[in-house]
Amino acid sequence: MKDARDIIIRPIITEHSYDLIEKNKYTFEVARDANKIEIAKAVEELFDVKVTKVNTLNVKPKTKRVRYVAGLTRRWKKAIVTIQEGQTIEIFAS
Repeated sequence: MKDARDIIIRPIITEHSYDLIEKNKYTFEVARDANKIEIAKAVEELFDVKVTKVNTLNVKPKTKRVRYVAGLTRRWKKAIVTIQEGQTIEIFAS
């Protein structure tokens, strides 16, 4: 089994993700080959909370240009993790 730190890469901190915190939903970038069960176990292990639901989505690359050269941004996977009512994750504390 993979280490929890290999599954959870980083928290996603945007205006939208801060709005979701009020609904006990936290957003993370996760490994592209991780499934929902692995993500839930990794969040529970790293942050000592009870996960109730995990939603995942694959973020598609966008076309970007630098002068005349066109390229693509990287593909990555996002997970929106719902935790039990009354619990918080300290990284997102405002």
